[in-house]
Amino acid sequence: MPSSNFVDYVKICCRSGKGGAGSKHFHRDRTTAKGGPDGGDGGRGGHVIIKGNKQIWTLLSLKYRKHVIAPPGESGSANLCSGKSGKDEIIEVPLGTVAKDAETGNVLFEITKDREEQILLSGGRGGLGNNHFKSSTNQTPRYAQPGEPGKEEWKVLELKVLADVGLVGFPNAGKSTLLSVVSAAKPEIANYPFTTLVPNLGIVDYRNHQSFIMADIPGIIAGAHEGKGLGHRFLRHIERNSVLLFMIPSDSNNIIDEYDVLVNELRLYNPELLDKEKMLAITKCDLIDEELKEEIQKELPDKIQTVFISSVAQTGLIKLKDEIWKMINYELD
Repeated sequence: MPSSNFVDYVKICCRSGKGGAGSKHFHRDRTTAKGGPDGGDGGRGGHVIIKGNKQIWTLLSLKYRKHVIAPPGESGSANLCSGKSGKDEIIEVPLGTVAKDAETGNVLFEITKDREEQILLSGGRGGLGNNHFKSSTNQTPRYAQPGEPGKEEWKVLELKVLADVGLVGFPNAGKSTLLSVVSAAKPEIANYPFTTLVPNLGIVDYRNHQSFIMADIPGIIAGAHEGKGLGHRFLRHIERNSVLLFMIPSDSNNIIDEYDVLVNELRLYNPELLDKEKMLAITKCDLIDEELKEEIQKELPDKIQTVFISSVAQTGLIKLKDEIWKMINYELD
């Protein structure tokens, strides 16, 4: 997917429909000159609804659509006929979309299932017709309720990528190269930092025609939890991954320091991220020999499982997929 087509944040103005007015009609026909009230109720105004669609991967359709307006309900009429409700305005979004109030920043709901629907802004209720107000002391009420006005509010939609595995690392750690080798995804790859500016998803084939989804998250830098390097936009995509694969190149100046910085950035952004299953991959191992690999192994942290891989030479990838599969299924159990 071209980076220009990936949109993970939109702010839209939503307006729900006004409720239809109740009718203040009295029954009249050839045999009835002065019948009782028979005014029908007004129809409900249209809702603005968010609906999940597993076939969509981006909020691109809303990028240039700043106003979402639902139509009003129709007024009630004679013979107790209720007005037609306004048509709901349905916005289809990718799974993993979070809806927030633009003013308060409060999370309203999250869409995580296909065809799941949530009301973003409810339409106004229709007014009651005069038939509801008749009584023994007032048999000819000449009034009915007006419909409730619709609402107009600004909402924010944020996409958090849903994937089984999220690749976490500094820029140029080899994340995009790994994704391009183990899946059919074609992320942009170059020998300079910040080549990846948006998440890329790939389906990784596994044994017996099984598969899992891997997400290439743009590189994290120190201070990302404070928003440096668009840190907040990148870090929120990690929240939706079941397993975190930390990736550090073998030619790094200090592998332990890099790992500690990555872990610290996740902790400062959201401590719950560290409760996820984690694995460490030492990349670009085609650049080192077995002796140097053994030296690196001695310095690695004990509390996290480590694999040595080379995406270019395609070594260690089968073991990597085996271990990831075990972690994913452990999470599902």
